Amino acid sequence: MIEVFPRVTVNPEVCGGKPCIRALRFPVSRLLGLLASGETAESILAAFPYLEAGDIKAALKYAAFLADEETVEVCQ
Repeated sequence: MIEVFPRVTVNPEVCGGKPCIRALRFPVSRLLGLLASGETAESILAAFPYLEAGDIKAALKYAAFLADEETVEVCQ
C-alpha cells in the first residue's frame, strides 16, 4: 500500500495502527472528518501548518480506494 499511497502510513506503534498522514500522528480519519464537517482545505492547512495540500488529496484518494472495496451483504 505504501507504493500506492506514499503519504498514508500505517505503523502499529503510531495512533494504534490507524492510517496516518506521513507518520505525523495525524489520522487520515481525522482529516476526512474535518472535510466532511465542512472545513475547507485552506482552513485545514492554516490550522495545521505541518500538513500539505498533497496530504489532503492523498487522504481523499485513500478514502475513494477504500469505498471501492467489495462489500458483502449480510442476510438476516
